[in-house]
Amino acid sequence: MNKDMEELTALNRDYVASVQNCDVKRFDEILAPEFYCSNPDKTLVDRAGFLKQTAQPIAIRNLREYDVVIRIMGDFAIIHAATSYTTADGQQGTGRYTDCWARQNGKWLAVSAHVSR
Repeated sequence: MNKDMEELTALNRDYVASVQNCDVKRFDEILAPEFYCSNPDKTLVDRAGFLKQTAQPIAIRNLREYDVVIRIMGDFAIIHAATSYTTADGQQGTGRYTDCWARQNGKWLAVSAHVSR
């Protein structure tokens, strides 16, 4: 389980960095084909929609995750965390997210995300 925890910790960091950096290429590598995301504006997007929205510049900066809890249940894992960020007008913001990961063909892939701010 230690190897899985290390891998999921790194993937979680990659996921947050990819949001901040609009890194569609990295998301293309770590999202499962059946991925869906519930956005803070209450929209639900599939993988293609998520990649499209990720390609758009974001208005927040200094996005950081903290209070990360990773739960591994066999070939399935859930990551809960809080976020902090700076808005375009310089205000501090916070949020939470829950990401679900599944091991498919020996590789952890994100299958679902829920983001709130």
